[in-house]
Amino acid sequence: MAQTQACETPTSLEPARLSGLWQLSLWPENGSAERPVSTGAVLFKRHPEYEGSVRGRLKRTDTGNDREALLSGDVVDGEANFDESADGVALDAVWIGEPAACGLELRGTRRPADGRPADAPVLNFLLKKAPGWR
Repeated sequence: MAQTQACETPTSLEPARLSGLWQLSLWPENGSAERPVSTGAVLFKRHPEYEGSVRGRLKRTDTGNDREALLSGDVVDGEANFDESADGVALDAVWIGEPAACGLELRGTRRPADGRPADAPVLNFLLKKAPGWR
């Protein structure tokens, strides 16, 4: 019988632990992760300008089109904070969550940035570290 090793979910994740491929699911506040409205992936690398942070290219499905954006941020003191920008300049959305599953998952909420359309939905997110990128 195989033993499962217990682990602690870290309160901070350094860029080396955040770097790599993460699978993404997004679903509405009243929905569930099993029925995402958007899926995709983000490939994080060390941020070229901010030590201790990562930046990655986000690709995901959306109504009618696929979307691409930059996602930048970090995980400090148990909180994941990422900024999303389609053009690398204007802020489109903010992602706030926390690490789970021994640091192999990030869960939280994606909210439209201030100044974005008021009818843009708030979505829950789950980022799962892809196998092989541990």
